Amino acid sequence: MRLLVLGAGAIGGYFGARLAAAGNDVTFLVREKRRSQLIQDGLRLVSPLGDLTLPVQTVSAETLTGSYDIVLLTCKAYDLPSAMEAIAPAISGDCAIVPMLNGMAHVDLLCARFGGAHVMGGTCSISAALDANGVIRHANPMQRITFGELDGRETGRVRALADAFAKTSLDWELAPDILQNMWEKIAFLSVLAATNCLFRANVGQINHASGGPEAIERALEANFEIARREGHAMRPPAIEFARKTLINPSSTIRGSMLHDLESGAPVEADHIIGWMLAKAREHSVDDTVLSFAYTALKAYEARRGG
Repeated sequence: MRLLVLGAGAIGGYFGARLAAAGNDVTFLVREKRRSQLIQDGLRLVSPLGDLTLPVQTVSAETLTGSYDIVLLTCKAYDLPSAMEAIAPAISGDCAIVPMLNGMAHVDLLCARFGGAHVMGGTCSISAALDANGVIRHANPMQRITFGELDGRETGRVRALADAFAKTSLDWELAPDILQNMWEKIAFLSVLAATNCLFRANVGQINHASGGPEAIERALEANFEIARREGHAMRPPAIEFARKTLINPSSTIRGSMLHDLESGAPVEADHIIGWMLAKAREHSVDDTVLSFAYTALKAYEARRGG
């Protein structure tokens, strides 16, 4: 199986490195600056699960040719249009795109661009960042990745991808209903991102603020109801995880969107908050927290653009 990974940043670099280190055929599609860095220094990880430096195969968008079985798509939502153009030469035959983007909106966009037969579903959970020297720094032992065919079938290609992950020490799952997993993630993540960015605080700080726990609970209940009306009612473990994680006064968790916001970087306001807000309004579900958070983020974008 030949795997193409878009980018060698925190997510693509980490999962791609673990796949390559286990002996899988992995190529990284990167910009020239990153490609030169990887050729000179190798792909470097610093992780509590073991540091790693290894030479890797690379290709640029200008030189991308050949056939691949899987394209692991790791980009921010606002970079999706350019990412789709970059990977287009690799999509042929039975090749499948496995997106690791947050949210759900990208699925329809990918299907429209490449056809549903070329698109799988996927999610990942990892705390990692790319530092100024090109080193991927993995913050804690979490390194989970989940994938599956959108229609739930266990095809030859998804089984082959599972076999590739089975060679690694990653926490992986071939999900029988990947859309359910994706709904459970967006229902949780959009509350985390909305409350973090609206209140400019981490989970523990919000819980210590007057009205903070109530705001989180209100947003959670709304998202649980949205998921139910969409035919993907949250399973009990997902509900328990969301509440345990977000209604926790001792937590220091903050979503990546708050980090981007405070760094003055672009944010995935439309893809995560705006998409769920539209669903809330479609189903006449309480949209208070999502609405205020979305307005705050769009005002930030307007200010940043100005």
